[in-house]
Amino acid sequence: MKVLPFKISKPEHAAIVYQEYYEDNFYRRLHQHEEIQLSLILNGIGTLVIGDSVNDFKTYDVLIIGRNLPHVFNSDGSEQEKSHMLSIFFNKDSFGKGFFELNEFASLNTFFKQSAYGIRIISNNTALKKLFLKFNNASKLNRFIILFEILQLISKSKTKLLSSFVYKKSYSNDQGKRMSDVFEHTMNNFQHNISLNEIANVANMTPQSFCKYFKQRTNKTYFSFLIELRIEHSCKLILANNDFSISEISIKSGFINISNFNRKFKLQKKTTPLRFRKFHLSG
Repeated sequence: MKVLPFKISKPEHAAIVYQEYYEDNFYRRLHQHEEIQLSLILNGIGTLVIGDSVNDFKTYDVLIIGRNLPHVFNSDGSEQEKSHMLSIFFNKDSFGKGFFELNEFASLNTFFKQSAYGIRIISNNTALKKLFLKFNNASKLNRFIILFEILQLISKSKTKLLSSFVYKKSYSNDQGKRMSDVFEHTMNNFQHNISLNEIANVANMTPQSFCKYFKQRTNKTYFSFLIELRIEHSCKLILANNDFSISEISIKSGFINISNFNRKFKLQKKTTPLRFRKFHLSG
């Protein structure tokens, strides 16, 4: 399997592909594919890097990943059970060129536009879960019908975009491997100090060239990305309702001192870590 891009394996003449992942970790290398991906997380928590943004994922999330949108799932190592995800893949030409341009599908225009940035569904998740669970044992005709039931329900649901910037060009295999190596190294080592020289060496580039290369493809600096990853990790530790103090969470998330942690947290989450904890864990 190529790192970037890779092709979704599908039977000949299949317009819709269904895949079930039941692993210790989802496919954690940065990748992209031609198909739009509709996914239900049946079990698991972790980090989703998509487009230019760092997000979390958790059990019963419904996530949409658009065509050629670079992304990587990284399950938390602390999770005791295996991660479990159901995914449906299709593209706008699956049922014939111009099929989704018909007036009957006008209500899906927003869905297709937003999918380019990735979407998190924040309503109707229980109903969507039932449709996903029906998909596995359905006939080919019923899979077609269920897909359109899912798309119709998504079009009526509250949603949140997962990224704000998309690099319009598809990655070559070499570019994909380079970015994948950078992301993997960062996710494995964000709790420790990562210097510019270190990460530039991972990309096999000079520091100056790497800074330009990374920003062109993510619309942000590498260290902005690193801070986002650390803040998302700190949120998970806070929400785990453990006995860690804010100072301990700061250290475990890769920040050298708590004042810098508080400042960066407030800048990203618009509140302090302590208020974030009180709000989410009250009651």
